[in-house]
Amino acid sequence: MGEIQKMETIRNGLKNTVMAGLLAAAAGFGFSASALAEGDDKDAHEAAVMELVVKKGIPIPPDYIESLFKIPNAFGEGAACVICHSSNDPKKAYRGLDLSSCQGLLKGSMEAPVRKVVIPGKPKAGFLRRFLRNNRMPLGVAFDYPTNTENILAVKKWIDDGAKDSNHFEQKILPLFAQRNAFGTEHTCVECHMSNQEPPSFHELNMSSYKGIMLGADAVAKAAEGKPPVKIVIPGDSANSKLYQRLVENRMPAGVDPGENRNHPNLQILLSWIKQGAKCK
Repeated sequence: MGEIQKMETIRNGLKNTVMAGLLAAAAGFGFSASALAEGDDKDAHEAAVMELVVKKGIPIPPDYIESLFKIPNAFGEGAACVICHSSNDPKKAYRGLDLSSCQGLLKGSMEAPVRKVVIPGKPKAGFLRRFLRNNRMPLGVAFDYPTNTENILAVKKWIDDGAKDSNHFEQKILPLFAQRNAFGTEHTCVECHMSNQEPPSFHELNMSSYKGIMLGADAVAKAAEGKPPVKIVIPGDSANSKLYQRLVENRMPAGVDPGENRNHPNLQILLSWIKQGAKCK
């Protein structure tokens, strides 16, 4: 059996297993069996994977995980991951990242700075989850828009210099978040992030003031869970600040529609595999 046939057999086998169980339990979930069988309901597919695979802790075969990186449209419309990431040699593949094998995935990217893209047992750690679900901001910026523009570097320097509330911030940094084309698209940051309430503001994030930016995202939702807001700025550390990350990091595969499901069923399966220890055998 050829490599492509093998991958399709693995993929289809798990898909059929999930779908068969879903159809049997459709009434219990409140879904229409016919809609699920047609395969045109992304919300139903996501719910199916969550109920039948993720919540039940079904062991994820590493062969299936390997197949995901070798086929197009696995995490959203776009080229297969291995088209760009098939070697640990930075001269042969972007970031020196080899996604052609389970071992390569666990090794991570070899281009300096060397980075782990998967941390076994910790699905929210590493870089893989971040790059497969987080859209570059502002929404709609082209994947090949430069990451070293004057405005982006200004935000980076402000963070690295301590993210202070100063005249420089008020005059040079804060206006960027309300300026069209400041970061590569006519959309502004404050169009979607203008208050600490959702609705109308996405993620309860207010980028119209220093206080709002430093408070972070999801303040109300996290408070209900007894947790602090999600910080988007870490003074002195732009690399780990979500604000800077979102200005320079493209969601993968490159050029994926920003409206593509962020919780794609295959991503949920991948994260489950990582939570289970990211085993290659």
